[in-house]
Amino acid sequence: MYWLIGSLIIIVMMGVLAVADNVIMPTDLSLLDMINPSNLSLALIVFATFLLASAQFNVPSIDSHSADNNTFNNASLYTKLPFRIIRYLVLALLAAALVIGSALQALVTHQRAETTEITAPIRVQALVRIEGLSDSVYDATTDSGYRQVAVITNITPLVAELTPQELATKTSDYLDANKNSLSTNYDINSNEVHIKVNEHRILLNAYPKKSANDSQFVALNDLQPGDEIFMSLALAPLATSEQAVNNPTGFDSYRWLRGRHIDGVANILAVSPTLVNSREISNEISDKKYSKQSLDSDSYLQRFRTRIDQGRWRLRQHFYQDWSAQTTAEQQAKAVTLSLLTGDRSLINRDTKDLYQLAGISHLLAISGTHVLFLAIVLAGIVVLLFDRNYSAIYRRIPRWQVRWWVMIGAAFIYALFTGFDVPAARTAWMLLAIGFVRLILLPISTMRVLLAFAILMAWRDPYVLWQAGYWLSFIAVALLLKYDDKSYQHQTTAATTIYDDKPRTHINNALSNRVWQMIKRVFKLQFWLFLTLLPVTLLLFGKASLWGLFINLFAIGLFGWVIVPLNLLAGLCYLLVPSIADILWMVVSTIVGHLHDLMSWLTSLPALSDAWLYTPVNIAILSMALLSALPWLLPRGLLSRWLMLPPLTLLMITVYANQQSLVTVPTLYILPTGDSYITAALLQYPTVNEDSTNWLFLADHRPASTRTMPSSLTADKLSENLKQQLGSLSVDKLESIVIQSSSVSLTDTLIPDNKNIANTKISELLPMTVAQLNGRLAISQYWQAGRSDRWSAFQQAYKIIRQSEDTPTISAQRCEQGKTWQSANDELSVQAITGWTKIGDTSVWDCTIALDTNLSIQVLNYNAADPLNSLPVNSPVSPQVQVASNQLTGKQSESQSRLILNADTHQRVWQLWSLLCSVESNNDDMLFENIRWLGHSASQITADVISHQGVDEVITYDNKPLDAALSLNN
Repeated sequence: MYWLIGSLIIIVMMGVLAVADNVIMPTDLSLLDMINPSNLSLALIVFATFLLASAQFNVPSIDSHSADNNTFNNASLYTKLPFRIIRYLVLALLAAALVIGSALQALVTHQRAETTEITAPIRVQALVRIEGLSDSVYDATTDSGYRQVAVITNITPLVAELTPQELATKTSDYLDANKNSLSTNYDINSNEVHIKVNEHRILLNAYPKKSANDSQFVALNDLQPGDEIFMSLALAPLATSEQAVNNPTGFDSYRWLRGRHIDGVANILAVSPTLVNSREISNEISDKKYSKQSLDSDSYLQRFRTRIDQGRWRLRQHFYQDWSAQTTAEQQAKAVTLSLLTGDRSLINRDTKDLYQLAGISHLLAISGTHVLFLAIVLAGIVVLLFDRNYSAIYRRIPRWQVRWWVMIGAAFIYALFTGFDVPAARTAWMLLAIGFVRLILLPISTMRVLLAFAILMAWRDPYVLWQAGYWLSFIAVALLLKYDDKSYQHQTTAATTIYDDKPRTHINNALSNRVWQMIKRVFKLQFWLFLTLLPVTLLLFGKASLWGLFINLFAIGLFGWVIVPLNLLAGLCYLLVPSIADILWMVVSTIVGHLHDLMSWLTSLPALSDAWLYTPVNIAILSMALLSALPWLLPRGLLSRWLMLPPLTLLMITVYANQQSLVTVPTLYILPTGDSYITAALLQYPTVNEDSTNWLFLADHRPASTRTMPSSLTADKLSENLKQQLGSLSVDKLESIVIQSSSVSLTDTLIPDNKNIANTKISELLPMTVAQLNGRLAISQYWQAGRSDRWSAFQQAYKIIRQSEDTPTISAQRCEQGKTWQSANDELSVQAITGWTKIGDTSVWDCTIALDTNLSIQVLNYNAADPLNSLPVNSPVSPQVQVASNQLTGKQSESQSRLILNADTHQRVWQLWSLLCSVESNNDDMLFENIRWLGHSASQITADVISHQGVDEVITYDNKPLDAALSLNN
């Protein structure tokens, strides 16, 4: 019952959050507004206590034989039976109250979050209070932006652009107004004085800009936690969960931000050069008996937390000294050292994070429960050693284990607060407290039950913690470790008799080598156990898993756990007493970390082992089958037969295989999100007889040449990595061809840079550079390039020099121009270019439009990065389409000849020239196709006449916006 009710509580809370997030809630829920989440969580704890106490109260069993022998026992039977029924009813009511109360807690929390959520974009000026440490620092040299969680108050709409000097004047007026309010006893909530108004918790963003005001953004790095400053901001609401479908990586930023209780995002427009000294104002208000609001906004706990965050900020500034004078490798070694000490990852760049993800050890960058537990054990051991030598008399009053316990609790909570009190650190601190308390009161409660209890308590306190991946990975990993440790302990106790020997001295070397071998084997078994059991959860949460983690963790965990982290913590303690010794220790740690980075870079760059990602779409059904397969091994031996794992394991293998095969049995064109509305990517998977499928990748840049638009912020590294992940999730490891439909003049830019950093290479051709990178990761047979690519071979050589890789295969570029055709072996698929005239010296007519002629109709899906198996068709309500003719696809046979046109024009001259040269030929070819669909961009320069000449039945756009030419045709 304990595990059933606990699991039901978590499932119900997750369901309520998911439903409430996707359903429009009534605005007149006055009852929910009256409920305080803190009081409700306290009531749930009381109900849970009563339920546990009632469950422990057992009625004596009834002896039926003695009941037949005398009437007294018969009377006892009739009196005990109703009492037992009443007891079960009470337990059922308490359990139902817990489940319903948990659902209500999730609903109330969601409703309160909705009331403070920013719902529309607006420009404002506001008083900004910095909370905690920034997620990143502002650095224009590396294009690193500033990201900081902050609370904004005194919000007023921005009617005109404000300069920093005008914001400084606003700061002075604000201080004068508050001082006057103290002397004249103005109402604090009046319109003239805004001590506290409706506040929002937002995520500030400032990106590097090449402007004269760049210096004011550099000063953002000097803002400490607790500082208050006036800013002008461009507020924007959070993206909804549905927009995760259009995210190239499938990362749900909405749930991540909502899990941090963020109400909106804001771009910083201008920053005041002076701070607001609100602390003095709060003290004066407190003296004038206006202390209620100031205490609410600046409580003792918040002050304590701010002091700790300020200490973390000063430590970051210590690491950030002379940052620009160091090499990138030295910077990242120091950044990882700081992250391992305080959990501050603001100095770690994207390349280092990707390296740790590829190596499968990104979890080591965060402060885990191991860090907290290790520090607690070390400090407790030192204190107990001092007490043993000098104050042993204290053990007459307090047992030794309680001394160790109190020291471990104090160290765990202080260090957890110093590292931000995230889920793993908080879980470790509270677990130490609970396990010691259970031992103190001598209750027979297992550690696994304590772990489940804390998982539920954390969900009651903050239901949005259920949306954090760290919550699930932390508790599941600890549960697996506890289960593995119990089995290992039982195995050691049963094998303890084999250790003893009649002649231990003669066999001491063999015993030592055997112990080392057993330790190595145990570590490998533990890592293999954790990797396999966490693999389904990792795939479900992130969509991919690194196979490198199984091997690199074998030495990385030991290196971090027994060398790097202890030295790092020792340096942190020395920093409080002798900073010079701490700097020496940190230099040693940074050197070790730097060499580790070099080793991981070398291992992950090996050509034979470069493809280390495992992409397998996982849903709840697959996760349930995996759990059922592992259940006989998780339960005590003998409770369930291990052979019972075969049915769910067989079903799991069949389901995974069927899911992989379902991706290629039907001709499908996936519209892949790229992160740029003008740059599109489409993958065609067409099943063939001899092979699994023929895969074509189509890339295009739809920015109109006749109008000015913002340049793309995408880089070739980012786009190629996103495409590689998306193709991997669709089980694509080879491509028949990559087609770039956007024209290229020629690759005449600087090909070989002065340095060998590809990020600084000045190459304007984003899409060809992406093809060059994909060519080093996938098997590609052909490459079609619209326009001219005379120097493509030189471009490939430059890429090899930059990447320092001679093993990259060479691929020749073919011009994608009108008349070029590719035909499959069974004549079921034909790829034909219907525009593109590179012989004409005008780049505006070089864009290449592709026609896909097939025997089977191609379904067009919007790729869902979060769940590729549930990618939605473009004609769903999520992706509206524009119909331009009365004949629909639903009324036609599936095996009829059909055409799908992929348009990529950036200038109206493309289709003007087509109308002059090819319109008559196209009208004759239309008789061969019973349905013709058009896939293009809303920024297309095509006209209604061209669509009419093409005989198009259906128009679809990449960006889900209507095409003007199709609308005019409808009219």
